[in-house]
Amino acid sequence: QVQLVESGGGLVQAGGSLRLSCAASGHTASSYNMGWFRQGPGKEREFVAAISWSGGSTNYADSVKGRFTISRDNAKITVYLQMHMLKPEDTALYYCAAGGWGTTRYDYTNWGQGTQVTVSS
Repeated sequence: QVQLVESGGGLVQAGGSLRLSCAASGHTASSYNMGWFRQGPGKEREFVAAISWSGGSTNYADSVKGRFTISRDNAKITVYLQMHMLKPEDTALYYCAAGGWGTTRYDYTNWGQGTQVTVSS
């Protein structure tokens, strides 16, 4: 079992940047593929980005390509989501996920509690 704790959310103006962090714990945490999802008000939880356990493979939703970058530091067992050129439609609760490799919530077995990102226009 892997425990995940997100941080770094906040309020930012459109065009601004934020970096989210997800600290993982558990003796096998560094071997897990990891992902970020988000859920806006009244919306389904949607895939944002994923990174393989080694960091060698990444995948992004079309809506964030070129603006968001996922990375990981296995020494710290932490995954990051660097977000640039934020838009109001990026406003959502952002969740860290572990244990799978895919673009649906059902592909992942472990979830954090989420961190709120609000982008003002």
